[in-house]
Amino acid sequence: MRVLLVEDDPMLGAAVCQALRDAAYAVDWLQDGRTASSALTRHDFEMVLLDLGLPHRDGLDLLRSLRVSGDSTPVIVVTARDALEQRIEGLDAGADDYIVKPFAVIELLARMRALSRRRVGSGVPLLGNGVLTLDPASKVATVEGNEHALSAREFALLRELLVRPGTVLSRAELEERIYGWGEEIESNVVEYIIHSLRRKLGADCIRNVRGLGWMVPKATAQEDAGA
Repeated sequence: MRVLLVEDDPMLGAAVCQALRDAAYAVDWLQDGRTASSALTRHDFEMVLLDLGLPHRDGLDLLRSLRVSGDSTPVIVVTARDALEQRIEGLDAGADDYIVKPFAVIELLARMRALSRRRVGSGVPLLGNGVLTLDPASKVATVEGNEHALSAREFALLRELLVRPGTVLSRAELEERIYGWGEEIESNVVEYIIHSLRRKLGADCIRNVRGLGWMVPKATAQEDAGA
């Protein structure tokens, strides 16, 4: 998942970036509202973590502008503005969630997972297709009752495919979602990760659609009935 962090505090921003990368998110970090506004018009992000007290452009103004433009990217406000009226103002401006500094990173990650579930219309904490399940909290994949621990990149790639089983994602789309700005992408890295996942989970867990990319197959009616 590609996340934009907009935070002007260098120490907090670095700490959150590292926590997100450890949790297998691709994160891009910007430190002022004007640059963030430009980035949001030129790049696709699956979630935004937005401070409000930003240089050059206030985060609340940025949020309102984002929603007026029709952009529905999920936004979690992360701010020191803790008054009830300020929290209400942030939510009414279009924030999907609001967390006050100081906060525990594990809570932020849990809120991100919850927002991701709502985004795809599921209250279930596990991703799956009837045969394969993935726990975003533990990064453990389960096939036929057997649990498999995944590396950060394996988890990130499998998560993107399992969000919508049956949807084909190209190499470029997968690279875009699992790598942040400035991260070196080695040639054939997507193929390598998929090969590693197939060795752990079975050859049929991820299917290649020639010339288009890869997908996790949808559950069949029989698999749904037996789940």
